[in-house]
Amino acid sequence: MRKDVRILLVGESKVGKTSLIMSLVSEEFPEVVPYRAEEITIPADVTPERVPTHIVDYSEAEQTDEQLFQEISKANVICIVYAVNNKKSIEKVTSHWIPLITDNTDKDNRVPLILVGNKSDLVEHSSMETILPIMNQYSDIETCVECSAKNLKNISELFYYAQKAVLHPTGPLYCPERKDMKPLCVKALTRIFKVSDLDNDGILNDNQLNFFQRTCFNAPLAPQALEDVKNVVRKNVSDGVRDNGLTLNGFLFLHTLFIQRGRHETTWTVLRRFGYDDDLELHQDYLFPQLKVPPDATTELNHDAYLFLQGVFDKHDKDRDCALSPEELKDLFDVFPYMPWGADVSNTVCTNDKGWITYQGYLSQWTLTTYLDVQRCLEYLGYLGYSIVAEQESQAAGITVTRDKKIDLQKRQTQRSVFRCNVFGDVCSGKSGFLQAFLGRNLMSQKNIREEHRSFYAISTTYVYGQEKYLLLHEVFPDNDYMSDADLACDIVCLLYDVSNPYSFEYCAKVFKQYFMDSKTPCMMIAAKSDLPEVKQQYGCTPLEFCRKHKMPPPQSFTCNTAAAAPSRDIYTKLTTVAMYPHARLRCMCTCNRCTFCLCQNLLNSELLQTVRTKLYAAVLSRHVSQADLKSSTFWLRASVGAAMFAVLGIAMYRVLLKPR
Repeated sequence: MRKDVRILLVGESKVGKTSLIMSLVSEEFPEVVPYRAEEITIPADVTPERVPTHIVDYSEAEQTDEQLFQEISKANVICIVYAVNNKKSIEKVTSHWIPLITDNTDKDNRVPLILVGNKSDLVEHSSMETILPIMNQYSDIETCVECSAKNLKNISELFYYAQKAVLHPTGPLYCPERKDMKPLCVKALTRIFKVSDLDNDGILNDNQLNFFQRTCFNAPLAPQALEDVKNVVRKNVSDGVRDNGLTLNGFLFLHTLFIQRGRHETTWTVLRRFGYDDDLELHQDYLFPQLKVPPDATTELNHDAYLFLQGVFDKHDKDRDCALSPEELKDLFDVFPYMPWGADVSNTVCTNDKGWITYQGYLSQWTLTTYLDVQRCLEYLGYLGYSIVAEQESQAAGITVTRDKKIDLQKRQTQRSVFRCNVFGDVCSGKSGFLQAFLGRNLMSQKNIREEHRSFYAISTTYVYGQEKYLLLHEVFPDNDYMSDADLACDIVCLLYDVSNPYSFEYCAKVFKQYFMDSKTPCMMIAAKSDLPEVKQQYGCTPLEFCRKHKMPPPQSFTCNTAAAAPSRDIYTKLTTVAMYPHARLRCMCTCNRCTFCLCQNLLNSELLQTVRTKLYAAVLSRHVSQADLKSSTFWLRASVGAAMFAVLGIAMYRVLLKPR
């Protein structure tokens, strides 16, 4: 919506331009009329559309042509005033004023015109028969109003229509020659229909229509009004109503009817509620709401956003196979101006045997987009109508900005659910195979991947001590000379070498020493292609000795050459575990949930233990500690001794349990 409206009145001398303005302001006909009225500003609170309005007069006697041209260029709407009792002033509308305005305005940004027939009190007949052919000839003319400055007839209506022509223009919506909506308007309303069709069955049922009404007009339709609307559509469009619901054709017909009957503000209200600007493009403020992300924070989808995306998936998974076929995916993105996902997405997330993106892969791709480019994620959610369907202020409500990683390290806990692992390795060391194995693809299935569809990212879920987390793998190009901040910024580093290549480990050692030896980012060494015969690495020490020297876990064996079976996912769970607990010197590198270490972790993380501890503290403080006790040094001494004993016993038990490992 515009911040203000500027109305310019032009016309021949003595047709009553100044009288119209003064009659509007003083609500009475002026006895003395000056050559020209000064610019008047009507405050927003007294206008029907709640927008400040500037009214500008033009006088040939006081202004030059150059001043007129400047006013025309600044005007949002121009009222061409003629006297209904003066045929010459009517003729001047087409012979002088419309060509003059056309020559001084941008071809692609015409200002709307209002024809104003003043002095209707002096004649008994209407001038509309003469004016109608002119209106049909020029599409820029919004309407014609006959009025009388002397009798105050239609004065306020004149300026209301002028304001309405700016705020709710007909031009972008409707083509008078074809008597139909313009393609851009049809495209926008089609997207709105599809977003509002929550079950994707091609009709808006009563519940969906009422939701649409509440969203756009803050009030549902009464049952009888709803039935009346459908009856109007039934009479005019054969396929406008199906299964007692409104089809797309019926929806478009209704808006065509609104525009033809002069109620185009109804259509504009709908368009603006769904994010469209005056050019019928989605507004930048709608697509990219403000979201502050500190430098060391990451972005994730929150629970509400995941629920919305799950609903979008279910809406388009028509065959209920928990995967999106190419046709279903195309239908899902039909509300986008372009296809957002390329062919490489199938090699970034999990797919089924047919290569279709699964439900898990679909959510993973959204998680990846949110993590890597949150602005693009906001844009995508805007196209899907997240703020409308989820009834949120903007797409930003669906994003969680995590706290600084340094705080996580200090507190030794994190609430994040997405962890990034950057994979380094020499050429042909097996990095691509490592990424694809994470998606369940062995060496044989990886051979079918085309080079142009190759992806340098892979994302899926892993479970760490019963908690579902996303692990994002990023293959980093082997370039020792320069590494960007994105290459270095991650939660864990994976250094991958080929056990069958004697020179492969050297690259990993150089990368570690140059970039990560003094870093707090945990690193893990991966001995890839472990199914091949292992050869001695041509380096000063063995990989195992190197890991021990730098206090890293021992090299982890890995292969994706697993015949018909999917590669093991254990290594990815280990990577996620280390990323979640970078501060811990884990003796146990498994996450089997059966060993002593895993059982201890599960116990420490269990909700039961947290609840018992909370209730115990509450009981002690509320029942057994008085105000006198809290001030007593004896009480605090006993409390300190008790806490120390509890800590010592806990550490002793922890060491006894883990000593055998």
